[in-house]
Amino acid sequence: MEKITKDMGIMDIVTAHPETLEVFAQYGMGCIGCAAAHFENLEAGAKVHGIDPDEMVSAMNAIIEQKAGQ
Repeated sequence: MEKITKDMGIMDIVTAHPETLEVFAQYGMGCIGCAAAHFENLEAGAKVHGIDPDEMVSAMNAIIEQKAGQ
């Protein structure tokens, strides 16, 4: 299983792991509707919103691992 990293593109993350949408929502990032999501990586998007990208990465990897374990 590929781990999410903060240098990955937002749309690449969502496309590969749609379950991460709930993490984006928890952090108040409606990324799918944002034009910047098509060219920004997770770190840049998080910083624009004042969010710690490392926290988001941890939350996303946790939800992916949880889904994989089901």
